[in-house]
Amino acid sequence: MIRKNPYKEEKYKHYRVAEPASLLEWLLANLKESKSKVKATLQNRGIKVNSKCVTQFDYQLKAGDKVSVSKSKKNDQFHSRYVKIVYEDRFLVVVEKNVGILSMAAGHTSPNVKKVLDDYFHKTRQKCTAHVVHRLDRDTSGLMIYAKDMQTEQLLERDWHNIVYDRRYVAVVSGEMEDDEGTIANWLKDNKSYVTYSSPVDNGGRYAVTHFRVLDRTVSHSLVEYRLETGRKNQIRVHSADMGHPVCGDIKYGNGDDPLHRLCLHAYVLCFYHPVTHQRMEFETPVPTNFRHLFK
Repeated sequence: MIRKNPYKEEKYKHYRVAEPASLLEWLLANLKESKSKVKATLQNRGIKVNSKCVTQFDYQLKAGDKVSVSKSKKNDQFHSRYVKIVYEDRFLVVVEKNVGILSMAAGHTSPNVKKVLDDYFHKTRQKCTAHVVHRLDRDTSGLMIYAKDMQTEQLLERDWHNIVYDRRYVAVVSGEMEDDEGTIANWLKDNKSYVTYSSPVDNGGRYAVTHFRVLDRTVSHSLVEYRLETGRKNQIRVHSADMGHPVCGDIKYGNGDDPLHRLCLHAYVLCFYHPVTHQRMEFETPVPTNFRHLFK
């Protein structure tokens, strides 16, 4: 049974369709908004057609259909300095986490995203809890998915590699990168101190592949986009260090270069097929402003 919308009653602006068109095409032609803003409104369930919520970009409108567009600018029932909700539906939630918060509880009382989301679900009377599907380190910021029920969590975990088709990070690394782009691949394994180390030959660990592309550089630092082909623990941080250009602010694998007093790693692109509806879900956050300032 579909649960009623637990959020505050939204205000909508209503339109009448004059001639057949796909929903995205019609929205771009009739709303004075950018394509990214229109897509975000669609993904965040802010569009209704004949009073029913529609999120499909290619939904076919007919002449006479009523299109309602939410006027809501944000979810005013969610407030956290650590977490921003980017997208939410009945099955999952996509968030952007800040630095300094764990993905989930780790046996102590440190702030964690799961607890923040569970408190929000309770406040909005949603009968669900946040299920961790993947993790970001405490000091890595960026996009994450949380399932809202066990079935969705299992769908994501069982076929993660096929469901998630694009995961990209951006990092400030130490020094001037020599190559504009490339790939690094080796085997990663934890030692007894839980430090991940790499080997060019099979060391009993897990094979890891990272593609990189330099976005900007100075003689002191490089702004690098990393695209994960595999998702191993500390993969980007170890591979950056292997190239002789560790991520800035990395106290475990770095060289002491810490221009921004944080781990300069941000998960900024996350694209996946919705595990239930099978729609393409594409999210991108801006490169952190303080990263960009280093290259002005």
